Amino acid sequence: MIDHSSASSVPPADLRPIRRALLSVTDKTGLVEFARALASHNVDLVSTGGTAKALRDAGLPVRDISDLTGFPEMLDGRVKTLHPKVHGGILHIRDNAEHMASVNEHAIEPIDMVVVNLYAFEKTSQKPGVAFADVIENIDIGGPSMVRSAAKNFSDVAIVTSVDDYAVLTEELAANGGSLGRATRWRLAKAAFAVTAAYDAGIANALESIVEPSGPAVFSQEELPKTIRVIDPLAMTLRYGENPHQKAALYVDGSGKGVAAARSLQGKELSYNNIVDLDACWELVSEFDEPAVVIIKHTNPCGASTGATVREAYLRALESDPVSAFGGVIGINREVDGAAAEEIAKLFVEAIVAPSFTAEAKERFAAKKNLRLLEIAPANATRVLKQVSGGLLVQDADRLKITEADLKVVTKRAPTPEEVRALLFAWTVCKYVKSNAIVYARFADGHGQTVGVGAGQMSRVDSARFGAMKAVLPLEGSVAASDAFFPFPDGLETIAKAGARAVIQPGGSVKDADVIAAADALGVAMVFTGVRHFRHG
Repeated sequence: MIDHSSASSVPPADLRPIRRALLSVTDKTGLVEFARALASHNVDLVSTGGTAKALRDAGLPVRDISDLTGFPEMLDGRVKTLHPKVHGGILHIRDNAEHMASVNEHAIEPIDMVVVNLYAFEKTSQKPGVAFADVIENIDIGGPSMVRSAAKNFSDVAIVTSVDDYAVLTEELAANGGSLGRATRWRLAKAAFAVTAAYDAGIANALESIVEPSGPAVFSQEELPKTIRVIDPLAMTLRYGENPHQKAALYVDGSGKGVAAARSLQGKELSYNNIVDLDACWELVSEFDEPAVVIIKHTNPCGASTGATVREAYLRALESDPVSAFGGVIGINREVDGAAAEEIAKLFVEAIVAPSFTAEAKERFAAKKNLRLLEIAPANATRVLKQVSGGLLVQDADRLKITEADLKVVTKRAPTPEEVRALLFAWTVCKYVKSNAIVYARFADGHGQTVGVGAGQMSRVDSARFGAMKAVLPLEGSVAASDAFFPFPDGLETIAKAGARAVIQPGGSVKDADVIAAADALGVAMVFTGVRHFRHG
């Protein structure tokens, strides 16, 4: 939205009167009100198709585009504004005598404002089972052409591509007798070029992934894109980045989902680190089908648990490591009720993300003015991008899940059914712990709970020691997960010495036989997954 609080002070030399406006929009939100504002300044309204009908139905005087061009709309609307009398009317420079002579010679009427928003290509292309023909028909041709023409000639023409601009432009027109200032026209032009850039990127991304251009559009989910096109608009400027001397901002992808688009209910503005932690939190808690709570500190889970209720899951997650939980962020995969909120409110927490909060929960949290509450529309990234010097690394998101059927028992003792459930829980949590990662967990009262987390150590045996050192709950009888194989038996021996009785790991080390022998000697049950879950950041 344009900030134009000083509209009334625009220098007269910078003003351009709006005498004729061409309106052609897909999103008709606020259209009639804005057109009325234009008409109040005696602006000649010219329009196309459904837009013209909407204006006429509202009682506004409007001319069809064919009246301006002297040529009918044709080819099912594919050709209506692609005409010299449209683009000549937009592109001629008013202070250029040669340009003015040309438009006069060819009876071209000046167009001082273009109001356009484009066919909803991305929305159409993302519909399940969409026909390829529908994808193609929703590629706007005339709209982007007019947008680019008007933006290029911003010195004389105003290009309006967002309904959010209608109100402030109405104010400026009123303040300046139906004219707009150069600064406004320039801001509108920059926004317009961003719109066409994003639109073309969306088309290129979608078409590039279509493998069968007939019948229902078949989109490839396997191939990585040949070109990375990221044109995400600025959502907010953050106070700073990871540290106060670093600038930072949040950009969104337009889906309206995920942590970037979460709705803030209360609390201070989010920081860069808050957003990173909340994303890690939401990714992990979304893995569970039953009520679950995850407490994150510096992107690593310090407590995670499932439970019969959110309150129960929270208390068990907090019990895992109450010291580290102080000042953390919390992810919850269910609506947060008053009972859970009452318990959580006892702890200093930076932020909480959940699908929803009951009125009672909001009331309980209201006293904690700085606590950030965020309601999220669930979404999980399909690809992960990481900038490196000179380029980008791209990979598929790690969405692979392991079930009991995927486990291979490699020791003489097989894990008990309860140990299997605990192992699968530990494995899920371990996937979201920075490598090298060891997670101790247990299964009690029908639910999984972390006992100790060893994260980000340079050796696996150190992660095993650190996870045991961090444990608050008893380690005896617990299980442990390792995100990668044990290169030597010492890591497994450390886990067994701490009290774990079963281990889940990928396997695949040249020393697997030695590790299995050590487990058998210690009476530890061990299963291989055949899958590694490194998380480097």
